[in-house]
Amino acid sequence: MSRAWNFSAGPAVLPETVLLQLREVLLEFGDTRAGLMEISHRSKAFVAVLESARERLKRALGAPDDYTVLYLQGGASLQFHMTALNLAGPDDTIAVLDTGTWSAKAVSEARRVCEVAVPFSGAADQYGWLPVGPGEAPAIPEQAVYLHYTSNNTVRGTQWATEPDAEVPLVGDLSSDICSRPIDVARHAIIYAGAQKNLGPSGVTAVILSPWALERAAAVAKLRPGGLPVMLDYTVHAKKDSAYNTPNTFGIFALDRMLAWVEDQGGVTHFAAKSARMSDALYAAIERTGFYRSPIRPDSRSRMNVVWRIHDPDLEPVFVKEADAAGLLALKGHRSAGGLRASLYNALPEPAVAALVNFMGDFERRHG
Repeated sequence: MSRAWNFSAGPAVLPETVLLQLREVLLEFGDTRAGLMEISHRSKAFVAVLESARERLKRALGAPDDYTVLYLQGGASLQFHMTALNLAGPDDTIAVLDTGTWSAKAVSEARRVCEVAVPFSGAADQYGWLPVGPGEAPAIPEQAVYLHYTSNNTVRGTQWATEPDAEVPLVGDLSSDICSRPIDVARHAIIYAGAQKNLGPSGVTAVILSPWALERAAAVAKLRPGGLPVMLDYTVHAKKDSAYNTPNTFGIFALDRMLAWVEDQGGVTHFAAKSARMSDALYAAIERTGFYRSPIRPDSRSRMNVVWRIHDPDLEPVFVKEADAAGLLALKGHRSAGGLRASLYNALPEPAVAALVNFMGDFERRHG
């Protein structure tokens, strides 16, 4: 094998121990005499996996007992629409903080079903900061049913240090930093996250709903002629325990194994400390001489997706090519932002960052 250090923004690196577990169940899972992907999603063997994955996620995040965990398909992109469809009637208003590429898409999708207020947008400044400084807190409209925010912005490299302060319920897109630090789940009406960054492979979306969110969804359905489309109705999926239709059985098993690994490593507090060490080391390398620079205001910088530029942009493709040859993968910035990016998800070993920092120093000596 020739596995390299993988800084991909998603689908992202997985722990080798988890990959080995996944390999083992392909041909035969437990005592089923069949492979994991060959058994019914309604079989006792898989129902046990699904129940384990639900309980592990609630335990990892400290979710209240009465919150519901669903494992759906469609990614966060579907949740941009689905959250608004279930929680807001046609005459209602929601608020969305526009802090990056994905929150901008959340605004666009929500506007298909309700009014959307945008108390803050960083678009004019290339999404280089969050409103976390003194006097910058956005005013949330009193009539807003909820406030939607994106906790971490994979493209532009910003991250909320904690959830935004608001008097209304929160809906959080935690796709790229879920399980990387403690959060107050009880402050949220809904939390959702695509699995492909910190929870496993692509194809599964975790959705955590408060009792209020499910009650609200049932009430909103009555306001829409004919109700909600059945596949977009949270109450349907909750009643059917994520098995109204055939779920991604392999992805949910992988997610359960990832959550077991998170527990074994020490839980979200362990990963919060680890991500702080890794990101601090990388930001220090970026700021050391001026050869590299960060476009993100210091109080808004992400610990999950570190973005930076080189003083001469023509050197950036050279950096990516040479890094790849040195076993440092996927360091090219998002196509909409350019530059360079390193994603420091939970499964990335700390030596990977040390290797990147060493390469950055060597690259500067040769090209500076």
